[in-house]
Amino acid sequence: MIKNDLFLRALKGETVDRPPVWMMRQAGRYLPEFQEIKKKYDFFTRCQTPELASEITVQPIRRYGMDAAILFSDILVIPQAMNIHVEMKPDFGPYLPNPIRTQKDLDSVIVPDIQDTLGYVMEAIKATKEKLNDEVPLIGFAGSPWTILCYCVQGQGSKNFDKAKELCFTNPVVAHSLLQKITDTTIAYLKAKVEAGVDAVQVFDSWGGMLSPVDYQEFSWQYMQQIIDALKDSTPVIAFGKGCWFALDEMSKSGASALGVDWTCSPKTARKLSGGNITLQGNFDPTRLFSPPEVIKTMVHQMINEFGKDKLVVNLGHGILPNIPLENAKAFIDAVKEYKAS
Repeated sequence: MIKNDLFLRALKGETVDRPPVWMMRQAGRYLPEFQEIKKKYDFFTRCQTPELASEITVQPIRRYGMDAAILFSDILVIPQAMNIHVEMKPDFGPYLPNPIRTQKDLDSVIVPDIQDTLGYVMEAIKATKEKLNDEVPLIGFAGSPWTILCYCVQGQGSKNFDKAKELCFTNPVVAHSLLQKITDTTIAYLKAKVEAGVDAVQVFDSWGGMLSPVDYQEFSWQYMQQIIDALKDSTPVIAFGKGCWFALDEMSKSGASALGVDWTCSPKTARKLSGGNITLQGNFDPTRLFSPPEVIKTMVHQMINEFGKDKLVVNLGHGILPNIPLENAKAFIDAVKEYKAS
């Protein structure tokens, strides 16, 4: 039994004394102990070495005592497993030298055997569970098929993912075939993670907000729904679409246990759009962690009051930034732990 099950109880919609808290990207770049490991090992070595991935996962739990850990990994291990070459270039980010833009490109993309290609992730989960010793739940994650497609087609990060959208609008057959291959791989991957021991999963649709509401349904949400349908009976699923407030109504009927909300949507609006009956996760602006600690605490308490303490997982509206002061990250976590309903 997990000793601190506050996060899992909030996902079930149970009444709690205070909401649970964790931070997207909490296992990583803002921590000096992470930077020490980073100096010695390149990015994908850190992802692919279970001992390193598990150590990085538990670092923030040791330091701050969040209510959940999230496995250190990357959404781009999926295209790697699908026979798409992915590099992580320092000071540049992801780089895919052979982007998928034609049927011929797509022919070389496989739906892999997960244990063969991503078995190291399952080993990292087992090592992490051992280190956590049932103190807090462990979250596994994947990128949404649309977000993965964005990188596979663009070949790198982008402000607008114009090449990815161009493929969808000029060659939808190739786009949908690629999306389905990513979806099938992601379902198998997340199922393997659940079998390896994660207690919940989150699907990150980081670039969903790049699409119009109509295009979002066609190129993103229908594939997210397939993933939720395949996983929801075996584990809680959190669906997070950055910039996708317009889809909260439909998302709330998906069978997901919780919906992530970014900071551009107020708690009141998010509750209204999602129907008021589903657990929401969010939505503190990550850049607001530059505010003084006392301001952070006041704002976090205000945010919880606006959402209501139940059916809430406190989080940032996107990942923590690398240069956030340690005491400010602590103020964010402590604010939730100190919360008393007024």
